[in-house]
Amino acid sequence: MGLIDATAEHVRAACAGESSGHDWWHIQRVWNTARMLCAGEPGADPTVVELAALLHDIADAKFHDGDETIGARTAAAWLRSLGAPEDVVARVADIVANVSYKGAGIADKVTSLEQRVVQDADRLDAIGAIGIGRAFAYGGWDNRVMHDPDEPPVLHETIEAYRAARGTTVNHFHEKLLLLGERMLTDTGRRIAQERIAYMEAFLERFHAEWDGRA
Repeated sequence: MGLIDATAEHVRAACAGESSGHDWWHIQRVWNTARMLCAGEPGADPTVVELAALLHDIADAKFHDGDETIGARTAAAWLRSLGAPEDVVARVADIVANVSYKGAGIADKVTSLEQRVVQDADRLDAIGAIGIGRAFAYGGWDNRVMHDPDEPPVLHETIEAYRAARGTTVNHFHEKLLLLGERMLTDTGRRIAQERIAYMEAFLERFHAEWDGRA
């Protein structure tokens, strides 16, 4: 079995039963989107893109006491166990280390074309109709309040503040999801994000209208 197939099988098993919105189907969507974006980015290494897409959430820091190194270390250990070339291991681990959103005030660290592809693919899955569903799935999983009109959104200036935040699910749209369109790094990602963000904005308008008894 090749590197990619073995990794897909491994990640699918590791994500079994996950209910926070970071399940195998999230990984599969990101994988498929990354392959699509990669085809439009001349020079991007498809093997690195696919492996990083599959492994980008293998050990997310927010599920491991905020350890920002565990994802890259876990991905690297897995690839080495398969005998992957060391340059592939290093490039995939670098993407896994840097792909996550870390707060509105934290600039993304972009180190490769392949990261641009995987990061856009991951963030596209956080917006639009799927993104709405995932936001509320995670909010329920994490015991977040759905909405509190007396609690304003916070644009976090540090990764520590972002990780420690306990804001509402609706605030998460303003603290992260609606900001992702401006952070897309590929032309195709920007085009898709524009439509998905418009969909979320329309959803929020309707949500607040119903909340206020106006609809």
